Amino acid sequence: MRLAFPLTIIGIFLFFAVFADLIAPYPYAMQDRRSPFHPPTRIHLFKEGKISFPYVNLYEMKDPLFKVYEERKDVSCRLRFFENTSYGYKLLSVEEPCRLYLLGTDKLGRDIFSRIVYGSRVSLTIGFVGVSITFLLGSIIGGLSGYFGGRVDTLIMRLVEVLLAIPTFYLMLSLRSVFPLTMESFHVFLMVIFILSFLGWAGLARVIRGMVLSLREKEFVQSAKVYGASTWRILRVHILPNTYYYLIVAATLSFPGYILAEASLSFLGLGIQEPYPSWGNMLSDARNVNLISAHPWILSPGIALFLLVIAFNLLGDNLLKAKKL
Repeated sequence: MRLAFPLTIIGIFLFFAVFADLIAPYPYAMQDRRSPFHPPTRIHLFKEGKISFPYVNLYEMKDPLFKVYEERKDVSCRLRFFENTSYGYKLLSVEEPCRLYLLGTDKLGRDIFSRIVYGSRVSLTIGFVGVSITFLLGSIIGGLSGYFGGRVDTLIMRLVEVLLAIPTFYLMLSLRSVFPLTMESFHVFLMVIFILSFLGWAGLARVIRGMVLSLREKEFVQSAKVYGASTWRILRVHILPNTYYYLIVAATLSFPGYILAEASLSFLGLGIQEPYPSWGNMLSDARNVNLISAHPWILSPGIALFLLVIAFNLLGDNLLKAKKL
């Protein structure tokens, strides 16, 4: 039961990432300049005191200066499910002339819910790919260091200590500054994965090295050596599989770090570039306290980020407790 909540949250965002084109009511870059900072659209289930098919009302801007909207009850539009719209086949849409902004819009009139759904692709992909590359490098390099020992171990561990001694966030900023700010979003996306993977393997390699130092003296490893097994086979078949449980737990606990690192770079304008959505660049408007107080729904990407990070932390903690039991 303790795993139900984190797995549900992770499953929801994974579903968003895979089926973003179906779930998001609008394209992530579509702007409605007539509806900046549009409040979340209310979905009604009752009409004139009776149960009705779900519908929304048309919103009309009453104050262009302070972005104040009024819900017109005289213009109602029914929700549509699994229908082909002008934006493609959608799980949920609405009849014209109404708009369906479940979490409101940003300063350019872009649907925040649609951008959060598409932004989940960035966060989850960077997390999965970054963790995979990092743990592959960390386990192999740490395994070689612990197995061979001697000069190989000394050289690798000195490199690890150098990487661990450098402040991670400032090193990320330094590496990012090498690349031009005019890079396309896809190239920035690949570059962010490279930076995070480059920085993440050192700490893991150090832990795996300590585990391998202990495992290499076990009887089953010595027996494999006697029978002439190669170094790579001993590592692949006899030593590294005994570290898998630790790797799984460590991966779930490390996943939030990759998500937050990407969000931090994007928040500062150094990560994923507009118009492609990232939870980090979507939160750039939240630096203005006045905007938050007037339009609190712009913090929605931060809530999504919090839920995903806490879900992975809870998953890792529960797996760690299960291992101890």
